Amino acid sequence: MAKKIISRDYIVQVACELVADVGMEGLNMRELAKRCNCSTQPIYLSFKNADELKRVIFGQIVECYNRYISEEIASNKYPEYKASGMAYIRFAKEQPQYFKYLFMRDRSNETSNEMEKVFEREAERATQYGIDRDTAIAIHTHMWVYVHGIATNYATGFLNWDWDTVSNLLNEIFMGIMSIYKKEK
Repeated sequence: MAKKIISRDYIVQVACELVADVGMEGLNMRELAKRCNCSTQPIYLSFKNADELKRVIFGQIVECYNRYISEEIASNKYPEYKASGMAYIRFAKEQPQYFKYLFMRDRSNETSNEMEKVFEREAERATQYGIDRDTAIAIHTHMWVYVHGIATNYATGFLNWDWDTVSNLLNEIFMGIMSIYKKEK
C-alpha cells in the first residue's frame, strides 16, 4: 500500500485555513491532522513543535496583511496613507481571525517588535503630506486609534458600514487632526 505524502506547505496551508476559521486558539495538532486527513505524525515530522508551526503561520498572516496593504495602494482609489488605513479595516472585515491574532491579542509577554515595525512603516507614509517625522508619528497615532476602532468593530461583527461611509469618516478625522497640527506649527 502506497503512503500518502503530506507536504510541509500543505500542512501550513491547512493550518492557515483552520486559523482563519476558528482563530489561533483553535489550532491543535489533532484538529489539524483531521483537516489534513492524516495522523499527527506528518505534522510532527515537518515541525519541531506547535510553536514552530505557529511562527510559520504568523509569518503567513503577516504576508496576507501586507498583501491587503499593497493591493489597496496599487488600486489607486485613495492616497497611499489612506489606502493603508482602508486596507487595515478591510483586512479586519474579511480576515477577522487573522486580524484578531495580529492586532487584538495580549502582547505583554512578547519580545518581538514585528507590529511596531508595521506601525513605523505606516507612520512613515504620513510624511507624504509634507510633515516631519515626529508630526507624522503623532498624527498616525491618532489615526491608528481611530482606524483600529473601526477595524475591531468589523472584526467582532459589530459594524458593517459601507466603504463610502468608512472613507468619509477617515477623511473627516484626518483633516481634523491635520488642522490641529498645522495650527500648532
